[in-house]
Amino acid sequence: MRVDIMRSGHITRLAAVAGAVLVTGACASPAGVAGVSTVPPPSAELVSAPDSVTATIPPPVAETGSATPSPSPVAVRPPQGEEPVPVPPPKVSEFTYTFPVQGCEATYQRKLLVLPKTTIWAGKGCSFVSPVDGVVHEVNIKNRWKPSTDRGQDREGRFVTVAGEDGVLYLGGHLDSVAPGIAPGTRVKTGQVLGQIGNSGNARDTASNLYFAISWKTEPSVWWVRRGMVKPWNYLDAWLKGNRTLSPADETRALMKRTGRTPACAILCTSKPEPTPTPTRKPRKKPVEESRQVTTLNG
Repeated sequence: MRVDIMRSGHITRLAAVAGAVLVTGACASPAGVAGVSTVPPPSAELVSAPDSVTATIPPPVAETGSATPSPSPVAVRPPQGEEPVPVPPPKVSEFTYTFPVQGCEATYQRKLLVLPKTTIWAGKGCSFVSPVDGVVHEVNIKNRWKPSTDRGQDREGRFVTVAGEDGVLYLGGHLDSVAPGIAPGTRVKTGQVLGQIGNSGNARDTASNLYFAISWKTEPSVWWVRRGMVKPWNYLDAWLKGNRTLSPADETRALMKRTGRTPACAILCTSKPEPTPTPTRKPRKKPVEESRQVTTLNG
């Protein structure tokens, strides 16, 4: 009986000690399930051994023993769109223009050479048409240019000028012929044929072309103005492939305001002096000898 009591007391003390240990551990741990710590494990650097080895995990190996290749990117094609819808250019003036050469291919210069005009190269007989509605101002149907005099007013050969409703004067020169019915005062429409392209005037030794110039209306005696005052190629570009309402009227009026309507001639103004004909002397006739009558003694 004494032995059993001693065993029971020993067991009771052991249980008390174990309970105290458990209570102490629970109080030292952060909140959580009893006996399970919520503190994150120490980093690998703190727990790794001095002689630790870093292992590289190889990619998965196929049955053949080679590494499984990564899938190649698939090219994504964008959906094919519809054809673009052409949008007409904005209307920038109340006038509609057309390229002054019709009926054949044409090329032209886009730089200033001597005068602010351009040469439109086109086949002989192609049509020179009015670039805008207007009234015919000057017409020259005779090719008066001569290399011996090289008069400035004759250099364009056969030509037609149109005073457009936009207030601008348009010149087409080096014509081979002027269309029937085209005379000063004739009202013309945009695209109406004024003549056929040639190489009259001082272009007689070149290929056929149209001398095209933009200026303002003056008297025929102020011929150097009609030969060109405004650079025309930007407007030709627009009328041919771009905006047919692009007008040279504003630029022309601004230039005329600066220079005046009749500025002095500054380029290619003088002509060659008219050659003086050398008088020729007629050869003197030899005197006719009088016939002498011969007589004989018997006569």
